Amino acid sequence: MAQKKKISKREIQEDNLVTTFYQVQDFYDKNKQTIIIAAAAIAIIAFASVWYTNKQIEDNLLATEAMAKVIPSYENGSFQEAIDGQPGTQLSGLKNIVENYSGTEQGEVAKIYLANSYYNLGDYANAQEWYSNYSGDSKIHKAASYAGQAVCLENEKNYEKAADYFSKAASVSKFNAQTPDYLLNSGINFLKAQNIEKAKSTFEKIKKDFSESTIAKEVDKYLAQI
Repeated sequence: MAQKKKISKREIQEDNLVTTFYQVQDFYDKNKQTIIIAAAAIAIIAFASVWYTNKQIEDNLLATEAMAKVIPSYENGSFQEAIDGQPGTQLSGLKNIVENYSGTEQGEVAKIYLANSYYNLGDYANAQEWYSNYSGDSKIHKAASYAGQAVCLENEKNYEKAADYFSKAASVSKFNAQTPDYLLNSGINFLKAQNIEKAKSTFEKIKKDFSESTIAKEVDKYLAQI
């Protein structure tokens, strides 16, 4: 009897490759439309992601340029001009910057300046709206948005809620230079709201965590009142 020919490992591997190839080919033929649609969707998502990132970068640069032009009006105390800009000129107002570049880093910062402008004009409703609208990543501006809302609430004599928002502002970052001041205002508003327990604990927190700050020296007179 003739001996059976042994199949080598290489031949087995080649046979497996051929089998796999035809299995893949068969799967593709059966699911061709689904695969093409999925591939097109992935390509569109990738393109959209790159386009969105590039647009955000471009919009942020445009917002930065616009902010640089309007900040002098803000710093000079021309708050209405800072809000509206000067129609027909290159001076775009803060309101326009916010409307066109909201979501960019500088567009979000513009919301704080816009809120400050409304506050300085005594328009507390609009000020509070734009303070609360901030959604950027800057901790300093996040704390400022809480503090701005607190000041608006304080003007409405809603002292308890104002104290809570000052506390929120202080909790954003211990390393913010304004944090001791936010805590002091929180304690003062708790006092006005007759919440003696929270006022005391807030003042004591300043003494403990910010003993070297100038604000800490002011705390003793409030503790004496308590």
